[in-house]
Amino acid sequence: MNKPIAKNGQVAFRAPDFFARSKAKLSFDVPPGLFDPNIIPASGDPGTDKMLEIVAREQPVRPAAVLIAVVDHPEPTILLTQRSAHLNDHAGQIAFPGGKIDAIDSSPLDAALREAEEEVGLSRDFVDPIGYLDLYGTAFGFRILPTVARVRPGFQLTINHSEVDDAFEVPLSFLMNPANHQVHSKEFRGMERFYYAMPFAERYIWGATAGMLRVLYERIYSS
Repeated sequence: MNKPIAKNGQVAFRAPDFFARSKAKLSFDVPPGLFDPNIIPASGDPGTDKMLEIVAREQPVRPAAVLIAVVDHPEPTILLTQRSAHLNDHAGQIAFPGGKIDAIDSSPLDAALREAEEEVGLSRDFVDPIGYLDLYGTAFGFRILPTVARVRPGFQLTINHSEVDDAFEVPLSFLMNPANHQVHSKEFRGMERFYYAMPFAERYIWGATAGMLRVLYERIYSS
């Protein structure tokens, strides 16, 4: 896993620049590892990669999709949610709108848009999908395919409190600044596992959400 390196303000975080970079680097090709347990999504951290190999042997693959909704303000933001405190999995954690891919979904993109509508009431009319980010694996067996999208301002959200307690926006400039990408670690079955955390005000963004944001930074700004 790469350690964060400050860019000394060299990276531009204007909306047109971000969307132009994203359109040039992303596509809607679905990676085979989304459904194939024999393909392990690479994380860049050997401990995490080993963990994903163990999980793939013990649990069925659980394909999922999330929406990285970049709101097209002059100073762009990313829409995040705080999961409801009563949920069995990841209660109270910060997440992207999204969830598992169902049989009714025609594509991972369709699943991400459906989940965003169900969780926070984000209308598809405001969403301009750009492409898929890299496949991301988690310790719970999920294979997550994020869709990066431009979201036109002016939308009205309706929070589904059975799934989400809150929805909020974080400046893209904060999330794409590697100086804010903290690296934490914990033990998993005798192996040290590293993960990212990006605390913002009272919000603690970490785990898979922070990991996917780091991947977004690496794909769009450092590759």
